[in-house]
Amino acid sequence: MTEQNAQHRPKIVVIGNEKGGSGKSTTTMHLVVSLLKEGYSVGTIDLDARQGTLSRYLENRSNFAEKSDSLIPMPEHRRVYRSQAKTTEESETEDRENLEKAMTELWKLDFIVFDTPGSDNYLSRLGHSYADILVTPLNDSFLDMDMLAKVEVQNDELKLTPSTYSQMVWEQRQQRAVQRKKPIDWVVMRNRLSHIDAKNKRDMGVLLEHLAKRLQFRLASGFGERVIFRELFPKGLTLLDLDEKGTGVTMSMSHVAARQEVRSLLSAIGLDKELPQRDA
Repeated sequence: MTEQNAQHRPKIVVIGNEKGGSGKSTTTMHLVVSLLKEGYSVGTIDLDARQGTLSRYLENRSNFAEKSDSLIPMPEHRRVYRSQAKTTEESETEDRENLEKAMTELWKLDFIVFDTPGSDNYLSRLGHSYADILVTPLNDSFLDMDMLAKVEVQNDELKLTPSTYSQMVWEQRQQRAVQRKKPIDWVVMRNRLSHIDAKNKRDMGVLLEHLAKRLQFRLASGFGERVIFRELFPKGLTLLDLDEKGTGVTMSMSHVAARQEVRSLLSAIGLDKELPQRDA
């Protein structure tokens, strides 16, 4: 399908995590808007179409743009619903065809960004298989650590067992190696970093550093627990839009601090180092 067009291949960024409430859609929107503001063409694919948080975010953004004088950029968007076919073979074939159709329609762009469901299914795995960069938001708690690995202490030694999700990422990496494709650059971002419980933050940091070596991912600081992210959703805005006229949002110190978190994340992911070449 699209891979046969060797003259142009968009960079594919997948936002993946099998836990709900980790900030996948917020992360997706901020990455997308940052790329749009750099002048790149961006497509988005919502693989969690039934829940549809990213799709609703973009609908809110489109409605806001129509009703205001704000010139906010928009990506090209596609929703891909899971097949309801009766057999596994039929279902997987339909999922694959629907995703390939969406990707073919967006293949001319510089970037394609996937938002994936908080559950393990064939469509999600298929989306992960295309990732050049995989970004996994992780809430800074031991409860959410289970998404990466099961942590146990046996005979005073730390035992880490990779989770189903980590195993899935490893399998996709193995498939890419067999196909002689570039390995997935996996970035785990720590959201809601505590400013109060310093010991918990340090302990999480030690475990994540250990896991980063074991599972071969990079760590990045994500977003704090800020009300502003939830306040922007009804308008479909991101912190990167607030310089535009007509947004109706007055910048505060909280906005400035949160926006710096976004910029730090973008730098840590390193998208600016691997941007596709645009035509002059």
